[in-house]
Amino acid sequence: MTVDAIPVRRPAADRRARAAVAVLFLTNGALFANLLPRYPQIKAELGMTNAVYGLAVAAFPTGALVAGPAAGALVRRFGSARVAVAGTLLTGAGVLAAGLAGVVPLFAAALFLAGAMDAITDVAQNAHGLRVQRRYGRSIINSFHAIWSIGAVAGGLMAAGAMTLGLTRGQHLTVSGFVFAVVACCALRFCLPGPDNERPDNERPDNEPASGALPPESARSSITARRGTAYVLAALVLIATAGTLVEDAGNSWAALYLSDSLRASATLAATGYIALVGAQFVGRIIGDRLVDRFGQRAVARTGGLIAAFGMGLALAVPTLPGTVLGFAAAGFGVATLVPAAMHEADNLPGLKPGSGLTIVSWLMRLGFLVSPPIVGLVADATSLRIGLLVVPLAGAVTVLLSGVLQPRRAPETDAAA
Repeated sequence: MTVDAIPVRRPAADRRARAAVAVLFLTNGALFANLLPRYPQIKAELGMTNAVYGLAVAAFPTGALVAGPAAGALVRRFGSARVAVAGTLLTGAGVLAAGLAGVVPLFAAALFLAGAMDAITDVAQNAHGLRVQRRYGRSIINSFHAIWSIGAVAGGLMAAGAMTLGLTRGQHLTVSGFVFAVVACCALRFCLPGPDNERPDNERPDNEPASGALPPESARSSITARRGTAYVLAALVLIATAGTLVEDAGNSWAALYLSDSLRASATLAATGYIALVGAQFVGRIIGDRLVDRFGQRAVARTGGLIAAFGMGLALAVPTLPGTVLGFAAAGFGVATLVPAAMHEADNLPGLKPGSGLTIVSWLMRLGFLVSPPIVGLVADATSLRIGLLVVPLAGAVTVLLSGVLQPRRAPETDAAA
């Protein structure tokens, strides 16, 4: 009988910390989602071509890549909870500045700030979430990312409602930024106190070197292990990047594709992004149970097939309902990819606690950086429908690389020593 089979009532502090982390994920998802449905208006008002627009929105992941490496040092210096909340406040400021920008350079600069702060917030809230998960002794990370999806859906719906009511971007984004800033500050007081580098002894990597010199045989084994770790880490980065490519398709192009190519109204055009993150939420809310039953590998491989087939069919036969369903299939298919890659990377042997998480969180944003300019250039040269083929391609990459993820665990490996 496993320890997890015995019902355990968690300490109130742990339950409050879990709720606080969930709130931080929700605010992070909602803030930027309030801006995304406004992209077609901003693109039209600033007179941007698809290529210029793609380069402008690439400022967000560029800021994330520049600031990402600093997240670990900030977390160690100030604590993950404080860094997550401060990053949330500054992300909201960048989103508001982007919505009010009157020229393309200012729009790009504001997105750069928002992306930089979002990257720091992302690492900090995931670090605190994994800390809470270690207290629970079971997987809960997918549930946090599901709450992020709820926030993204809420943000998209808020934006659609604001446009329906005729609110200006300044009015809309000021209200949303203030609301979520207050919510994040309230969550801070319920986060876990103390240092962020705590890790139970039973989670110490198996090949962590002891003090003193290693014998030659152990040194050779250590080199081989490091090479294997490097390969797995690279594959995990690509898997997480595949997830971000699909997310960026919803962030940057779903509303434009539906409004420009399929002639949908501004309100209906927002449904593509909402469908993607809504289905992503469903995939994440059931993700922990699916992973426990079938393993990360099978879940990711099946999800990659769903994303590739669903969006591929929608692009092959372009209709408004079919495309919305295609974005939903893509979001559902990649729902567990980023949480799975982060969790696997954080537990890789031979790395210090948090190093794998930081590397994956940082490098996966290459998907957000590379995707918008490439899709924009392809869209100008051919069509946006061709550019969106990156979505089924990301699903195919996931299927090919899913072997590095953990398979279903045998029942006997769950027994506590």
